[in-house]
Amino acid sequence: MVTFAIICASNQNRSMEAHYTLSKKGFKVASFGTGSAVRLPGQSIDKPNIYPFGTPYDHIYQDLQKKDFRLYSQNGLLDMLDRNRKIKRAPERWQETTGFYDIIITCEERCFDAVCEVDLIGRGEERNLPVHIINVEIKDNHEDAMLGGKAILQLAEMVEKASNVDQDMQTILEKWKEKSKYSYLHCVAYF
Repeated sequence: MVTFAIICASNQNRSMEAHYTLSKKGFKVASFGTGSAVRLPGQSIDKPNIYPFGTPYDHIYQDLQKKDFRLYSQNGLLDMLDRNRKIKRAPERWQETTGFYDIIITCEERCFDAVCEVDLIGRGEERNLPVHIINVEIKDNHEDAMLGGKAILQLAEMVEKASNVDQDMQTILEKWKEKSKYSYLHCVAYF
């Protein structure tokens, strides 16, 4: 079975929507963020809510509920956090994981760059096992996260059906692009 890692900046919206969508269909999936901290919208644009990675989703939910229940209900943050806390305990930082994944899907080009250029190169290639890193650019809002999660599910289903993922990946990505209309970036690195 192919293992997937889905990555966005804060492991809140885009990566968690895809994590939820894939896990419902039985895929082996984990999700992560690449940021230095978890950043969520605050009461004004210049005052985001910031939490360290590892802060339980339930704690973040309770904190925002106390700060301004009405605002965070209206903007969808409480619904998102409620979904997240049903999937896993807390947001995880990609740079701290020791797991191995066959396919890494990022939801933003800067996350793709962080995974490809900084993290995997810095880890070394101890196992000499290939990993496909694919970026699917998804806007960070609830609607686009849902659409992106469905598109990532389509891609995962195509990957799962492939007889040889390494040989077939370029063909899979081109066919997926035609269906989904998402552009992508792709590279191969090694664990």
